[in-house]
Amino acid sequence: MAQLIQSSARHTSVQRGSFSLSNALGLWRSRRALAQLDARLLEDIGVSAKDANNEATRAPWDVPAYWLK
Repeated sequence: MAQLIQSSARHTSVQRGSFSLSNALGLWRSRRALAQLDARLLEDIGVSAKDANNEATRAPWDVPAYWLK
């Protein structure tokens, strides 16, 4: 699941060491969208409902580690 978020973040021009409010807001929006997906859509992207819920409920400041380096 973390790979999905990292992949998504790379496609939105988030670079290593670039923790910013804008990037964190984008991650929060992605997690909200993930929480809205039904079982069929989660299956389409290869994510279990449990993994999606775990990612969607992470704290807003819980960002990928490479953002902080």
